Amino acid sequence: MLLSIFKPGPKTTKVLLLTILAALAYVFYFEKFSALERLLTSERLTIKTKQFTLTPYDLLTSIFLIMIIIWSTALIANYTESRISKIHSMRAATKALLYKIAQIVLYSIALVTILDLIGVDLTALTVFGGAAGIGIGFGLQKTASNFISGLILLFEKTIETGNLLELNDGTMGFVKRTSARYTLIETFESKEMIVPNEDLMTTKVINHTYSNKKGRVDIKVGVSYKSDIHLAKKIILESARLYPDCVSDPPPQCFLLNFGDSSVDFELHFWVADVTKGRLLPKSEVMFTIWDKLKENEIEIPFPQRDLHLKTESLHSFSKNINESSIT
Repeated sequence: MLLSIFKPGPKTTKVLLLTILAALAYVFYFEKFSALERLLTSERLTIKTKQFTLTPYDLLTSIFLIMIIIWSTALIANYTESRISKIHSMRAATKALLYKIAQIVLYSIALVTILDLIGVDLTALTVFGGAAGIGIGFGLQKTASNFISGLILLFEKTIETGNLLELNDGTMGFVKRTSARYTLIETFESKEMIVPNEDLMTTKVINHTYSNKKGRVDIKVGVSYKSDIHLAKKIILESARLYPDCVSDPPPQCFLLNFGDSSVDFELHFWVADVTKGRLLPKSEVMFTIWDKLKENEIEIPFPQRDLHLKTESLHSFSKNINESSIT
């Protein structure tokens, strides 16, 4: 109940402000303000000490102005919330964070105004606040850096919930939650990593789903030198196209990489529609298809081998040298 007085809803705030304005209009119109002021500032109702003098008029005026400031701040905060909620291009989490920041700023201004109104020396408060701020700044430097980095990430929308990230150390995972201080990432092994927002701002991060969910899969294939390499390339490309999640834009591509020691080496590139489902399954399925089709067309996938050629003259000379050394 008390909280609703100091922080009323939008409708209640408007009613309270209109009631106060009506009461003021009534007092001034019927010229009752002077009589009320004389009554509330009379000697018998005044409290006097060595430090201050307090009259009911001063007390009521201060309370009245404080409530006006609080209700006005609440009205502005409610209006700000309604305006932020109408921004459809912004995520719900970003809207909530932006509204909280607006609330802190508005009520901080209201608090300073109230303190100045009731006679608190803001100079001393400023000195104390500065000293406290320096101490807190050194102690919470990392926390403040993570908080600011989190705000930048939220506003830039470079990292959002559901994105597939690859960190600087090679770790890959999905963004499960973003907060003011850290980002929660779940890896493919279902491990949950708490990554400070500062790390996402200061190190290289690959966002595989920043603008789309397409992802490339690479497969290396070697065929025998006795094979028809043109047919082999055709089979490799056809195997990729047969995979259901392989997209046609960009189309699969097959490149002749090099002539190896025991095989002619190709590399297949094809793209899947949703890389968040993983690359291992499409790679495995396409490799099975390549294997079956190469066998159907009697194209061999060779294994590394070395041929050893020995000359007869070299062997005879080697045996002769051994015999002479044994006789000696």
